[in-house]
Amino acid sequence: MAKKKIESIVPVERIQRTILFIRGEKVILDKDLAILYGVETGVLNQAVKRNLDRFPPDFMFQLNRKERAEVITNCDNLSSLKFSPALPYAFTEQGVAMLSTVLRSQRAVEVNIAIMRTFVQLRKILADNSLLRQKIESLECKYDEQFQQVFAVLEQMLDESPEDKKQIGYHTEAEKLIWRD
Repeated sequence: MAKKKIESIVPVERIQRTILFIRGEKVILDKDLAILYGVETGVLNQAVKRNLDRFPPDFMFQLNRKERAEVITNCDNLSSLKFSPALPYAFTEQGVAMLSTVLRSQRAVEVNIAIMRTFVQLRKILADNSLLRQKIESLECKYDEQFQQVFAVLEQMLDESPEDKKQIGYHTEAEKLIWRD
């Protein structure tokens, strides 16, 4: 049975570009979520504030001024935050999942599914990179000793001075003077 390709309402690449790493968490800012959901940022935040008990600190947190400045500096698409008097909210993966319960449109459900799939895909990529790193480290350990031996021989060869080398063949008086100096 052929696996049916699932079409997403929002391209995965677009969602990946919105995921930031703040306070050791992968998060999406309220402004980016509002764009993805097709609502105003204020509407999204109002829905969250009406249901604040569903968003504990590990689901959502508000950036401080320093974090906002860093985000603005590092992300060109968020430069409009520079002029906003309000500090943005950051939603973790669980917070994004909870948003689907407060934003009750069909688009919100579809976007939420796309975001969850993107987070899962990122976890798989990170796991694959972790395995690759472990394999490289094991190869480094295996070949490190052999490379140390090669480097030792090369170092020995470079340290030999011309006097240590035995001259072969006939040389003129001028060449003998050069070799002695």
